[in-house]
Amino acid sequence: MATIKNVKPLSAEKLFDLLKTEFADYINGKLGSNLAIDYAHVYDVINVLFPEVIEGPALTIIVTDDALSVTVHDTDSDYNTDLLEEHLIGFLELQAS
Repeated sequence: MATIKNVKPLSAEKLFDLLKTEFADYINGKLGSNLAIDYAHVYDVINVLFPEVIEGPALTIIVTDDALSVTVHDTDSDYNTDLLEEHLIGFLELQAS
């Protein structure tokens, strides 16, 4: 699990909107790909899904007033979830600081 200090602070609702509008372009630009990304948001938990390459939620973000915590779910996948996590953390650091 990675933790990013929530400096701005960034609410779960605002982060969910940013993910839906900006994260796909960010990660696809970094990877030179065209991944489809889905999101599920309930209260302070946001699940990030990559349905073309990973079954079920790949990453979960838990939003608090002080921090954003990222958890990887699919560590046994053939796809490089560490790379997805790395780019999600980079995006979150840009948004939260």
